[in-house]
Amino acid sequence: MAKQKQRNQTVADLLVSQIIEAGAKRIYGIVGDSLNPVVDAVRRAAKAGADIEWVQVRHEEAAAFAAAAEAEVTGNLAVCAGSCGPGNLHLINGLYDANRSKVPVLAIASHIPSKHIGTSFFQETHPDRLFTECSVYSEMISSAEQAPRVINSAIHHAYGAPGVAVLTIPGDIADHDAPAKPLADVSTRPARPRVLPDDASLRQLAAAINAADKVTFFAGVGVRGAHDDVLALADKVAAPVGHSLRGKEWIQYDNPFDVGMSGLLGYGSCYEATQEADLLVLLGTDFPYDQFLPEDVRTAQVDIDPTHLGRRTRLDLAVVADVGETVRALLPLIEGGRSRKFLDSMVGKHEKAMNGVVGAYSGRKAETMTPIHPELVADILDQEASDDAIFTVDTGMCNVWAARYIRPNGRRRVIGSFLHGSMANAMPHAIGAAASQPGRQVVSMSGDGGLAMLLGELVTIRQYNLPVKIILFDNATLGMVRLEMLVDGLPTYGVDSPSVDYAAVATAIGIPAVRVEHPRDLRAAIRGALDRPGPALVDVVTDPHALSIPPTITAGQVRGFAVALSKEVLGGGLGEVVSMARSNLRNMPRP
Repeated sequence: MAKQKQRNQTVADLLVSQIIEAGAKRIYGIVGDSLNPVVDAVRRAAKAGADIEWVQVRHEEAAAFAAAAEAEVTGNLAVCAGSCGPGNLHLINGLYDANRSKVPVLAIASHIPSKHIGTSFFQETHPDRLFTECSVYSEMISSAEQAPRVINSAIHHAYGAPGVAVLTIPGDIADHDAPAKPLADVSTRPARPRVLPDDASLRQLAAAINAADKVTFFAGVGVRGAHDDVLALADKVAAPVGHSLRGKEWIQYDNPFDVGMSGLLGYGSCYEATQEADLLVLLGTDFPYDQFLPEDVRTAQVDIDPTHLGRRTRLDLAVVADVGETVRALLPLIEGGRSRKFLDSMVGKHEKAMNGVVGAYSGRKAETMTPIHPELVADILDQEASDDAIFTVDTGMCNVWAARYIRPNGRRRVIGSFLHGSMANAMPHAIGAAASQPGRQVVSMSGDGGLAMLLGELVTIRQYNLPVKIILFDNATLGMVRLEMLVDGLPTYGVDSPSVDYAAVATAIGIPAVRVEHPRDLRAAIRGALDRPGPALVDVVTDPHALSIPPTITAGQVRGFAVALSKEVLGGGLGEVVSMARSNLRNMPRP
């Protein structure tokens, strides 16, 4: 038999070898025509012993979310892919999320045959243009000779920005022979520089802190790695420390100065602490909700990204630098020995709020109430989950319950679409987290609306036997939208869904599942799912009238509620109004 001729390395082979060299271990996507050369290159590389895997999802949007979560928890390049036209267009929502979260993701967007580009060919789009807004780099490879440098540049941009880099590759170009002399290896992940504060700016901030009687720190994701330094500064200044949603996991734990979170998802006395301070210091946060930030309090901001400075609220002092570097340099310049009256007052109010409003549905009495309150579900989950669990959180009410009840400890992670705000992110995020973190507990806090939107990804979880534990908050309504309507004075409309037994759906797919309708069964169901090897789903039927009441309600919001509830009554919905009142009475903020 004649010996089979060895195939030359193709552009697709080169692409796969370069992403492996850059640290990627899997590609999430759906196979298809123009993408076939890349998929086959993955197959051959894996067969030859390379540490690379193709993960087949059911929707390309899920592929992008999965890659985003993998990049978030590992810090390594994560990759997703879509075939030409409709295939890669489906990536766009997840890529927006990944890019706004600033995680290193490479998206491979295959394209129609190069000779047909520009002729309105079947499935023709222009990915190199379409993905520009949701990426830090988007280029098309038009020749084999161009490929090595463009692939390398894309990887550098993904790591360096960090963010999403998109490579558009026509299928015929991907199948061309790669250049005989590929690009020499270069470091794709150089060491991060230290970004130090300007001395004059640092001294101005120190002077402002020393001159203020009441200082409040508000921390965002930029305090990551600076937990102990920020607390040392708060202790010296006697300052309460509040946080944004993305800052919660990096600053709230082991924090005696904690006053909770601000915003519509907020709790505790954070809002009050920012409003009553003489000086508000924003640390590594681009918190977008200006209505929760004070207009007449002197404000300083420390951020590594100068584009964040002053774009949300007033700015009196600015320091462009890493938060940790700034705080460590600031500590020797700060005078101690000041009154702790303001700090003690805010911490006391925070504890009262936690024991009252936030704790209203997490006590023993709550375990007898039906329908099940979602707060109780989140609280029990927090108690039962492991100390290093990864929680992925659907946008909407699940965001609220996670923010208020899931306690960080420096090892747990909480991942969500916190900047892009997409529905249906939790389950695909969990796929990426579980695939990249074997042996670590991964919990998807899903709403029934989000689960239904990408329901097919249950098949992906089953196919790879990923140990994703889905805790489903099943209230058969879009709860956050319901709240938004009420705040705007509108009667609820178009938010309710039919009741679906998602446990039965999961069971039919092959995922062990249980449906919980009484709180006495809740803890055992959650514990059983967490202890079971492989995937599991707990479908908890929760109170559809349970709403997230913010810690501070404006007069306009009160009017909106009143008008909306009046319309509900006039429309024949008196029973709905009574049920809502019963469900939320204890959650109303009180003086």
